[in-house]
Amino acid sequence: MELDKMDENDWKYHGEGNKSLVVSHLQHCQVLRLLKFPSEDSAHTRQQTAEQAFRHILNIMDYSKYIMKPLLGEKYVHSGEVVRLPLDFVRELSLKVQQERPELRCDKVMDTFSGCGLCLPNLTQLPLQHLRDHRPPICVEIKPKCGFLPWSRQITKECKRKVCRFCMHQHYKLANGKWKRLSRYCPLDLFSGSKQRMYVALKNLLEEPQNNLKIFKQQPDLSELIQHLRPYFLHTNGLFNGHQPGKAVLSEFVQLICSALLSGGDSNRSGEPRKMHISEGRETKLVVDVVPQAPVSTGNPGLPKESVLSKILQVQMLDNLDIEGVYPLYKRVEQYLEEFPKERNRLQVDGPYNESFMDTVKNGLKEDDGSVEYAVGKASLVHQYRVAMTAKDCSIMITFAPCDEDEENELNLENPGFTYSVSILDLDPKPYEGVPHQYKLDSKIVNYYLRSTQALPPSSLYKERQECTLLFHAV
Repeated sequence: MELDKMDENDWKYHGEGNKSLVVSHLQHCQVLRLLKFPSEDSAHTRQQTAEQAFRHILNIMDYSKYIMKPLLGEKYVHSGEVVRLPLDFVRELSLKVQQERPELRCDKVMDTFSGCGLCLPNLTQLPLQHLRDHRPPICVEIKPKCGFLPWSRQITKECKRKVCRFCMHQHYKLANGKWKRLSRYCPLDLFSGSKQRMYVALKNLLEEPQNNLKIFKQQPDLSELIQHLRPYFLHTNGLFNGHQPGKAVLSEFVQLICSALLSGGDSNRSGEPRKMHISEGRETKLVVDVVPQAPVSTGNPGLPKESVLSKILQVQMLDNLDIEGVYPLYKRVEQYLEEFPKERNRLQVDGPYNESFMDTVKNGLKEDDGSVEYAVGKASLVHQYRVAMTAKDCSIMITFAPCDEDEENELNLENPGFTYSVSILDLDPKPYEGVPHQYKLDSKIVNYYLRSTQALPPSSLYKERQECTLLFHAV
């Protein structure tokens, strides 16, 4: 990238989240990630020095490189490179993409004052040598959420039930008007390692994606998606297990995603394309039973060890206290920092995120004696919680394209081959000060759930997901 020859016309709007906006290059497989700020804070942003912004971007890159990459695996994580961009380019780029931004995101403005950004590979694309086929790549982004069962001690005590917080949060958002419809997706199904349960989880995501699934360049309408997918699954144009062709195409698409999520791959390089076939047995008609399940303590044995879901699950499980156990510890550390503010740097509350921080995450005392010294020594637990929260809010990016006939000895219409890559993104550090906010939000969700279940007759409770997981039997 020639920074002195940057032209805003070479870039296009790619997407954005809560804290950053992304543009992609029209010709090269690169994206730029630029920070955003609330519109009312734009005057404050001008006062922020370029060095402060640079440090903020650098913290994001270091956290990905030194913390998340060792934990999740070299082949899944892209750390990127911090760049300083010409201010004229950034201002013109901001004007160019403004008209393409969704209205709901326009409450924040792009940082046009520091010129700092993060350059990353475009994960929605595959290298050109893998794209000899006329069909372009398809990219799926999944935000899987928490894959084990962190339950509220209050709910367990009062209702004798262990409930997935994601599903509680869904009901809470629906009641508060955040969602118009309830999603039937449950993370425990996706992380189960059972292809039948994963199949149903992905079908539920396709039917009601909310913010947890995105198919690039496609609208969420299933009929449009099926029409777009037909050229990729030519062998399903006839009837398939008694289904109509559209359902068969969608079934093959879900099978392809399942295969990528369960594959360990044979590459150690992040984003390195791999090959696979849809060779596993096809899904049959499913019958649903509700069954109890114990909380996962050492990961899910159904997941291949090197699969992307297994890697994410292991990092999520660094949170072995949950917010109800972390919050009292956080308050003790805060009390200590009020008395000794200089200790904030030594404890690396705000970074830097380096090998020393990684060691802090791994360390800790064994017994809680109730002292402030214990809380300070156990600052690692708060850091562990923050790392786990990053893993609970990360995204999986799967990009795939059909293998070219030249790459295969023979085109197998019954078992087509695909080139694909799997990456993990959205790996920013969670702010230390976010612990109280998470505790308050969690309390609201738990209290809402308790009020809701107490209002229901006892006979109707079992009809809900009693242990927040489903078991599916083939017929």
